[in-house]
Amino acid sequence: MGDVISSHLDEGKRQMIAGRTREVTEEFSRLYEQQYAVALFNKVRFEIEGNGGPQSQLLHRKDPLQDKNIFSGNLFQCLENRKWRNRYFFIPDSYNIYYYENKMAHDRGLHPKGIIKCAGYRALTSVEEYMELISNSLPGVKAKASSSPFLKCATQHCIILWHPYACHHYFCVMTEKEQAKWQAVFQDCIRHTNNELSEEDKVQTPAFTDAVRLYRQARGQYGTWDMMCGEPPQILANLVMESLHPELRDQIGPRLKGKLQQRQRSWMLISDAVYSLVLGQTRAQYEATVQICESRRPPLEAALRTDMDQIITSREHVAGKIRSVVQPKVEQVLKVSVRPYISSILEALMAPTSGGFSEVRDVFSLELVEMNKNILNEGNKDRLGEHMEKISMLAFHPVKMQSCYQEVEKMQLEGLQERFDVSSPSVFIQRAQILMRGQMDNAVYTFEQLLHQNLESAGEEHMCKAIQRCQDRVVKKFDYDSSTVRKKFFREALLQILIPYLLKQLSPSCAGDLPRFQELIFEDFSRFILVENVFEEVVLQSVMKDITMAVKEAAVMRRHNLFRDSMVLKGSDLNLHQLAEEPAVDWAGQYGGEEAGGGTAKRRRQVVSMVLLDEQPGLLHESCLDIPGVERIPEEGEGEREGEEHSPSPSVDTPTSPRSAIEIRSADTPGAPRSVMEILNAAAPTSPRGVIEIPNADAPPSPGGLSQIRDLINPKVEVTVPASQVDSTPLANGVLPAAASPSEAGSTCHPDDSGFQSLTNEATDEEEAQPITEALKQAGCTVADPERVVVTLEQGDAETGEKRSGKVTELEPDIVFTI
Repeated sequence: MGDVISSHLDEGKRQMIAGRTREVTEEFSRLYEQQYAVALFNKVRFEIEGNGGPQSQLLHRKDPLQDKNIFSGNLFQCLENRKWRNRYFFIPDSYNIYYYENKMAHDRGLHPKGIIKCAGYRALTSVEEYMELISNSLPGVKAKASSSPFLKCATQHCIILWHPYACHHYFCVMTEKEQAKWQAVFQDCIRHTNNELSEEDKVQTPAFTDAVRLYRQARGQYGTWDMMCGEPPQILANLVMESLHPELRDQIGPRLKGKLQQRQRSWMLISDAVYSLVLGQTRAQYEATVQICESRRPPLEAALRTDMDQIITSREHVAGKIRSVVQPKVEQVLKVSVRPYISSILEALMAPTSGGFSEVRDVFSLELVEMNKNILNEGNKDRLGEHMEKISMLAFHPVKMQSCYQEVEKMQLEGLQERFDVSSPSVFIQRAQILMRGQMDNAVYTFEQLLHQNLESAGEEHMCKAIQRCQDRVVKKFDYDSSTVRKKFFREALLQILIPYLLKQLSPSCAGDLPRFQELIFEDFSRFILVENVFEEVVLQSVMKDITMAVKEAAVMRRHNLFRDSMVLKGSDLNLHQLAEEPAVDWAGQYGGEEAGGGTAKRRRQVVSMVLLDEQPGLLHESCLDIPGVERIPEEGEGEREGEEHSPSPSVDTPTSPRSAIEIRSADTPGAPRSVMEILNAAAPTSPRGVIEIPNADAPPSPGGLSQIRDLINPKVEVTVPASQVDSTPLANGVLPAAASPSEAGSTCHPDDSGFQSLTNEATDEEEAQPITEALKQAGCTVADPERVVVTLEQGDAETGEKRSGKVTELEPDIVFTI
């Protein structure tokens, strides 16, 4: 499809795109440099005056995802040639999606096939919804009801990542449960990457957001903006595409040729190419602008600290003059168009948000209750570390947090969106979800520190009581903190909705009066005092009184479990806040027992468990049409709650199950190495007579999984036991000693194949390949007759512990296996 891009994006179009991007970035850079000095003034003033809010009752974790990754597993991905391929996906703590050809490529440290940065995307699970968005991408082109979409999913469970400008990504899974899990993971990636602006940076972040807001307001766009998501270069690229994309669509759309589906695909490729060009240019321009501002920061900060009192006095003087002029106009708009709607807006925000925080509280409590029950039922404390490792990552578990997020997604602002120019509630939904995740992690981290302190001082004798006491203590602190966080969120959301509306109503009548106030500002202070910012602050202070009153009235009503500000405790638990300086607790190392070592600890570094079984041979295939369905692996800890619902299929024995383990024991040599027959016996099913049978290519498949074994074993190879060991070594209690290695027996098989030829070596020297029996005879070994080999089966009863033996053929055996 490169010819489509090159034909419609010729050199003239590329120069036009670069010129338009340069115009936007230059105007943004001018605004950013102005707002950078203002943001630096606000930061230094805050440090000097120290106007802090209520103190948090919960502890904050510094780096919750250290040495953790979110998720990994296999997905069927649609390639550019419309073919589907099974690929391995890995999501680290950055929440960017890396995909590889297979898991081996990831484990070997190879470069990924691609990286998906999810900022600005939407995760769809319906082809119909996706096609509706695609149909709206080209105006004037409507698809007929009978026309087939260009996307044909390999399964009915699809996940589509849609972006208004960038390329789209298509995935499929085999089951509905896998689809739900992957959708939750993708939505968490989108939620996190949309919130890339650092709240810790009190200079660059406010300078950037104010510069973007002022740029859009200068063009008459005052409302909320859905594409204010991602890193600053991505947001700038979205700012350029907001006006450039419709213009290019009107120019290029009518020139596209082919059927409807072909035109849609062509426009998607062109849009992605344009977005990539714009993003590369905005990234370079933004980095240059930030570097210039940072180089000017030391002298600006020195001037601020020297003249802070004079700057504040001058700013208050200008604000008083502006307030005397615009206050009557502001009061009129507030009385008629704002105050009657504050309560309804607040109610629309409060109900779903409070429901989401309440669900966070319930999920946290239920997880701890379940952990307490498991520890009590197990009767030992060795698995405390294992349970706490899971609890510590509860806030970052997309599947377990999904019920909390879904409560907030019920938020509806219908009737208010058009009046106050709110594009959609998604901005407030994602902000509330980020706050919920933060509160959950604070509660979990506080519980960890309290429990660890309790166990160190009081010991582990009364662990269950200690867990219950710590849980009750943390839940109370969570109620206070969640109330404070929600009230702050409500105030910010109301300001985000009402301030743009007020500025839009007041700007036509007040914009002409603002320039004359610039004369009241000293030239030395003009970098830190901007008339536009002072005017917006006056409007904000005017409406803030009504917003604060509305939130206080809601807190007094206690309808949504809000507390009054006077009830919030300040510094009430000094001993707890001293724990904030303590390092994170290594639960696996201190309380994990045997589970703390080896592969289990490594597997626990992943927040969400795998979806597909690693042992499935179908993962090696490239086409999802050739891969059978795979049962879902339950989440860690789900087996106790869901019973047998997600248990593995009984036809395939799992290696770790005590019921299905096949063990060949020796009375004298319990640690003897496993022979060739032992390896095959552990993999192959047994016949009802108790005689080991090697699968044959001509034999019909059995319910025990012979079809899978046949894919692993070459049916041409005859496997027997070297009789030399039987003749030279006495049998101990009828148990066969370990067989000689293939090299000692003179076998021509590959030494890594454990005595049988693998699929990769099947075609090598096929004409010269000899059975193992021939090689043994050449080595001077005698071969035992397979008919005189008898196997005794001993099967243990899981409930009574008794052993039952199978029948033994009435022949005088040469060799006896005890299984």
